[in-house]
Amino acid sequence: MWESEIESVSARDYGNGVLSSTKHAVKTDGFELRGQSWYVATDIPSDLLVQVGDLNFHLHKYPLLSRSGKMNRVLYESRDPDLNKLVLDDLPGGPDAFELVAKFCYGIAVDLTAANISGLRCASEYLEMTEDLEEGNLIFKTEAFLSYVVLSSWRDSIVVLKSCEKLSPWAENLQIVRRCSESIAWKACANPKGIRWAYTGRTPKVSSPKWNDMKDSSPSRNQQVPPDWWFEDVSILRIDHFVRVITAIKVKGMRYELIGTAIMHYATKWLPGLISDGPGTGDEGSNSSISNTSGSTSSWKGGLHMIVAGTKDDPPTVLAKDQRMIIESLISIIPQQKDSVSCSFLLRLLRMANMLKVAPALVTELEKRVGMQFEQATLADLLIPSYNKSDTMYDVDLVQRLLEHFLVQEQTESSSPGRQSFSDKHLYEGTQRGSSNPNAKMRVSRLVDSYLTEVSRDRNLSLTKFQVLAEALPESARTCDDGLYRAIDSYLKAHPTLSEHERKRLCRVMDCQKLSIDACMHAAQNERLPLRVVVQVLFSEQVKISNAMANNSLKEGGAESNNYQPMVVNRKTLLEGTPQSFQEGWATAKKDINTLKFELESVKAKYLELQNDMETLQKQFDKMSKQKQTSSWSSGWKKLSKLTKMSNLENHDIGSQLPTAAEQSRKTPRRWRNSIS
Repeated sequence: MWESEIESVSARDYGNGVLSSTKHAVKTDGFELRGQSWYVATDIPSDLLVQVGDLNFHLHKYPLLSRSGKMNRVLYESRDPDLNKLVLDDLPGGPDAFELVAKFCYGIAVDLTAANISGLRCASEYLEMTEDLEEGNLIFKTEAFLSYVVLSSWRDSIVVLKSCEKLSPWAENLQIVRRCSESIAWKACANPKGIRWAYTGRTPKVSSPKWNDMKDSSPSRNQQVPPDWWFEDVSILRIDHFVRVITAIKVKGMRYELIGTAIMHYATKWLPGLISDGPGTGDEGSNSSISNTSGSTSSWKGGLHMIVAGTKDDPPTVLAKDQRMIIESLISIIPQQKDSVSCSFLLRLLRMANMLKVAPALVTELEKRVGMQFEQATLADLLIPSYNKSDTMYDVDLVQRLLEHFLVQEQTESSSPGRQSFSDKHLYEGTQRGSSNPNAKMRVSRLVDSYLTEVSRDRNLSLTKFQVLAEALPESARTCDDGLYRAIDSYLKAHPTLSEHERKRLCRVMDCQKLSIDACMHAAQNERLPLRVVVQVLFSEQVKISNAMANNSLKEGGAESNNYQPMVVNRKTLLEGTPQSFQEGWATAKKDINTLKFELESVKAKYLELQNDMETLQKQFDKMSKQKQTSSWSSGWKKLSKLTKMSNLENHDIGSQLPTAAEQSRKTPRRWRNSIS
């Protein structure tokens, strides 16, 4: 860690943190442990038994009464002069702290260290060891050690704050947590120049170092200190203390991107499930040395090491509660600035939040944060399983909400360019620009198309959900619909029982004019697509090729005549530049088109034959009508032939023969009128 230049001087002036008091002390050679009991090595028999936890302390009343106001009050209120037993189960710090208190009362030298000072300070407050009873009592001495030694040292501030985890609420009420948090925040934000920096991220083998040791182990002053030197040390703290430190650092004005990186480092270490590869690869030594203060005998392997008082739940349930508390706390302290943390981290945090049933308000806030950086997301991070009662494998509704937040944010930023330009000034170096980039919607469209392709394989995914998500983006977001066509084809594969109407409805989300050549060739041979869609694809591709050839001919027409090349050569060159799959697909499509043209010509020929037969019959009928002009049958037959010829006028395929038929239809009524007259 580091220590300032004044730090080591103040530590030496304090006498290396050794307490001793010979006033009113009982002469003794020390304490000795026999089983579960401590005894004072003296010839005077003990007259007071103090039980703290599982240990018994056989002591004398006078040394304790002379320095502890609580002992005086308890013995006085009992009204029993022969009282010889006290039970102090609620003593902060437990038997270890009381052992040091007892040694101090007997005048035995006590070494104050960062590992025991918090427990000793809380125990002295509990026992009311004030200056009213004796000058230089334990409260005064422990408070002075905290103020002048611990708070001036980075390493000891971390260790003391870690040791306060078992001393709640005493450590909070005595302001130990607040003072240590502010000390850590001040040192983390301080200018590294003038700081003796040593071995960042590694805790020493002993919990409290010798104050003169760091001077020798510090590197030269010219060595540059990295900005993240404090991450590993702060990450060993419990979540509530980590929140206190980060909050204090925010007040000091540290850059938001550094705060966000520290939060990601902490989450990686304490939330093993946050990374798909497994538990965080943090420095186990840093946790194992500190976890000894919690009574942990095993090395740290990821997860949350917290003391949850009064819980009898199964370990998995306790771990889930602790991780839920970590996630909720981290969401609340993430800086509001954009790009303070990565979008991938937010999505992984969102995955765990849904799995652990985090408070809905915090989940909504996290979803809005993801929407601000949605264009930075990856497909793997979006594949969040559905942890609710939904039938789908992946949470499609969640992605729909994220996309809506992105579109709202995009619209808000486009309507207020002044605010966006201000935020751009504070973007972290090396991070991607936000949704102010005009290509953000295009990146999101490709991401959504890839997501649709992946989730479309789920047979439980409804057509409505697929369609709503596909149509959520505006048309301008997609310059090419190949990804959307791939998702539609994948959905049709996984849902072969769709009706014709449902398949047409599914294909409406795609614009055939935005398909590439390869996609068009695949669609032309795709038997799963409706026939109408295939025709639209072929027509749009034909229009594209015609336009391309026309443009090429216009360009070549402006050049010299000797450089002119026929259109067939250009088309051949165009086809040679396409993949083999396209050429094979195009050849098959040409065969189908030629077959349709041949059938159409055959139908036209048959129609002409029928027209000739009709004219022959009409001539024969005209001859018969001259003989029987007054016949009602002939009148009806002429009306029928007139209607038949009028219908023939509407057929555009035989336009070349229409004038003759029209003249006949006009002449025939004239002859009929003349014959009547």
